Amino acid sequence: MDVILDTSAAIAVVLNEPRKQALIERTEEAELLAPVSLPIEIGNAFSAMFKRGRISIDQANQAFAAFRRIPVRLAEIDMKASLDLSHALGIYAYDAYMLECAQRHRAAILTLDAGLKAAAERVEVRVLEVKG
Repeated sequence: MDVILDTSAAIAVVLNEPRKQALIERTEEAELLAPVSLPIEIGNAFSAMFKRGRISIDQANQAFAAFRRIPVRLAEIDMKASLDLSHALGIYAYDAYMLECAQRHRAAILTLDAGLKAAAERVEVRVLEVKG
């Protein structure tokens, strides 16, 4: 089964957040996919965490190194389809990239982001639930 790994889920794993184990267990038998934007999105999220004093540069570098060890296949983005989704759903492009990737690969999406989950449900992309 193919699963799209969302930024929120990836960050929860690499920063050892409380739902880390549940996320890992949910993807044990899956092939992980993500749009090529995922590493950039993670960097952007870390920069926001710097501003809030949530993580240090050393923590970010360690977390990004941990991300690089996750076996995720990065897929090209269909920009037209992504922009169409962004416009139709009123969502950011980064979220549209995740949904477009899920649609194109007929994959479920793993996310902790309530907004992305709601958008996925609107376009009938299956969302994997995570307990915890």
